[in-house]
Amino acid sequence: MRGNLQRAAAVLVMVWASAVAAQSLPDILPEHERTGGPYVPTPMLVVEQMLDLAKVTEQDHVIDLGSGDGVVVITAAYQRKASGYGVDIDPELVRQSNQRAQHLGLDGRVRFEAKDVFKADVSKATVVTLYLLPEMMQRLRNKLYAELRPGTRVVSHDYHFEEWQHDAEVAIDVPEKEFISGVPSATLYIWTVPAKIEGAWRLQVDENGEYELTLNQRYQNFEGLAKGKNHKASLLEPQMNGTEISFVMSQGSDHGRFFGRIEGDRMEGIARFSSGKVARWRAVRSKVS
Repeated sequence: MRGNLQRAAAVLVMVWASAVAAQSLPDILPEHERTGGPYVPTPMLVVEQMLDLAKVTEQDHVIDLGSGDGVVVITAAYQRKASGYGVDIDPELVRQSNQRAQHLGLDGRVRFEAKDVFKADVSKATVVTLYLLPEMMQRLRNKLYAELRPGTRVVSHDYHFEEWQHDAEVAIDVPEKEFISGVPSATLYIWTVPAKIEGAWRLQVDENGEYELTLNQRYQNFEGLAKGKNHKASLLEPQMNGTEISFVMSQGSDHGRFFGRIEGDRMEGIARFSSGKVARWRAVRSKVS
């Protein structure tokens, strides 16, 4: 057992050492022009915290945009048994990342490619990691929101998407960053890609009739209005996390708290009313004629 732990520690040291060594690659000049900003290695403490924040497991496929030396994808594969894909514009960094993955026996689960991040296929990701400058974050925002599947987690180091508000943030002490940015700390941001629910729906609540439901959405935030035969009500306390949705809707003096799951053009779940009644509900997106 002790021998296995020592070997594991040795391999992790190699991964970290490769990140440090990448700072002095002979073929990569500090002024090398990159669309996402200059290449700056991510400290191992930050890498591990990013993976923790995204709750990465062996079920995940981690895509790192602007992967640099590959340390995020390689660590996710080695520590968490995840699969992964890294994209970077610098072919030399990509070559070295693939070489490290092969050396660690991970090349069957991870790969790196020299490519513009805007041309990368991100559709298979369950987790996306980023360490890119603010302008690049803003330019990538629409691509990620449109192309990632609902429920995908996005974790960014130090920079955020501005108008797409993050779900949570974590500040950590990282003394070695003071030599890079002048600040001995890092802030991590996480988003869960929401399902797309904007538009008209037909809502049916068992034993409570049908409603025309209109939803307006701004990323994970939404508002709605339900119109029944003799009743109209705004949705209260609306919340969405990936494919999970909840809201409160009144029916006269009775208030129902609705919980459900979204699957494409359908959603369904359970409503618990203040009267004690429990009912199933379902909604189908109305087709545009």
